[in-house]
Amino acid sequence: MSAVTMAKSRESYRKIKSILISQPKPERSPYFDIEERWGIKIDWRPFIHVEAVTEKEFRKNRLRPDDFSAIIFTSKNSIEHFFRMCEEMRVKMSQQTKYFCLTEAIANYLQKFIVYRKRKVFVGVRKIEDLETAFKKHKDKEKFLLPCSNLGAKDVVKYLDENDFDYKEAMMYRTVSSDLSDLKDITYDCLVFFSPLGIQSLYDNFPEFKQNKTRLAVFGTSTTKAVEEKGLTVNIKAPAPESPSMSMAITNYLNKSNK
Repeated sequence: MSAVTMAKSRESYRKIKSILISQPKPERSPYFDIEERWGIKIDWRPFIHVEAVTEKEFRKNRLRPDDFSAIIFTSKNSIEHFFRMCEEMRVKMSQQTKYFCLTEAIANYLQKFIVYRKRKVFVGVRKIEDLETAFKKHKDKEKFLLPCSNLGAKDVVKYLDENDFDYKEAMMYRTVSSDLSDLKDITYDCLVFFSPLGIQSLYDNFPEFKQNKTRLAVFGTSTTKAVEEKGLTVNIKAPAPESPSMSMAITNYLNKSNK
């Protein structure tokens, strides 16, 4: 290995003393073990948050939830804001309403809002196509509503369009950048991102952001693309064969940078 290559290797694995993770702090996390093991500071700060669409704003769409006999839920947020809107509009959904949930976790969350009966709740594994059998049975009988955010649900809409569903999208909440102005004069050795929206929030808050010696830990191909489009360098990447999770990717990096 040449002297230049060795110098670049040392430069790419500079010691990390502080990490900012662009998510809310969980109750339990493998990052707590990383913090203790390596004696580094790990802070948590959500870079994005969800805001409700007001009832007044929603009424401009001239839609009523109870005009629809089937609801498609793509997230817990879509459930929360759908039933919030129903409450604010004083709408009571029929006991015969069908609910189509992309995952089991979403379906389980739905139990907080309705009396759960298998004959009216249909559950997928991960993708909208997982619900195809249930859709075939009900597609021509029901009128579908898709509660969503300002970001939409592109894969779901594509599927519904391609299969000629009778449906409407209904934006009931927004995902927006959080105010990070209090971090203006604070620096971290490593920033951790899990979505392109986190990168957008970074630049919404700090348009003149320069990476300099800050390491960027990035999860997923779409987030990696968003980083590279800003001319930034990805230093820690997940998932990868040797690091399927972000916590493992950071651990592998620390084994080289902080040994």
